[in-house]
Amino acid sequence: MSKHGFDSADLRIKPGQPVKLSQFDAQGDGSLDKDKTKALTETLHDELYQLQSRLYAEGKQSLLVVLQAMDAGGKDGTIKSVFRGLNPQGVVVTPFKVPTPAELAHDFLWRVHQRTPAKGQIGIFNRSHYEDVLVVRVNQLVPEKVWRARYDQINAFEQMLSEAGTRIVKFYLHISRDEQKERLVDRLNSPDEQWKFSTSDLPVRERWDDYMQAYEEVLKRCSTESAPWYVIPANRKWQRNYFVTRILIETLKDMNPKYPKPEPGLDKVVIPD
Repeated sequence: MSKHGFDSADLRIKPGQPVKLSQFDAQGDGSLDKDKTKALTETLHDELYQLQSRLYAEGKQSLLVVLQAMDAGGKDGTIKSVFRGLNPQGVVVTPFKVPTPAELAHDFLWRVHQRTPAKGQIGIFNRSHYEDVLVVRVNQLVPEKVWRARYDQINAFEQMLSEAGTRIVKFYLHISRDEQKERLVDRLNSPDEQWKFSTSDLPVRERWDDYMQAYEEVLKRCSTESAPWYVIPANRKWQRNYFVTRILIETLKDMNPKYPKPEPGLDKVVIPD
């Protein structure tokens, strides 16, 4: 990719493709000019708004956006930057935190299915059902035979959503270990950001390699034609926003939502004084 010659295939994981995250450059495309790319992203945001308006008005399809990343990977920032200014009636953000006792009393997809987007909506998952093959795997919260079965269960779940009219696009926001350290230090030193910092993040950081291995298997096993994974270079936030916005526009264009046909006879309507 250079000079905005964008091809989403460069970031998309093909079904069954072996993945080694160390081979993905978290810095992104060095040929992109920061100012020009940020200006282009603003223009693209107007296009995203128009497509979302059509999706909401049509009310026949939905879009599910899954965001996964290591701590400080930029999930919140992506949501704030990419989806700002869209019609809030048609956008629902769901953060998935530690499961509640009620959620743990059900199958792992129970809490997720309830939050999938209704027709006409864009649903955004800040973390997702993939935590059940990531943190659950790394911390050995269930036996291996349980979490290994979940890859196929997730694929079947997403296929069912796709067949019911929900398009799915999944983004792994790829930052380097050094970049994560810088962001965690910034959080620790900023009064406005300290609330985001948790000492529980540190043991997770110590198991970086284990998480990379878990993510690599997720990307290999669960990137499908109907629910693809994209590895987004996320060290540079402006590139991250550009890539995500471009892929969302491409996805919505392929969905091709249309405004409903107007009521017949509107050309003869006269608004009374």
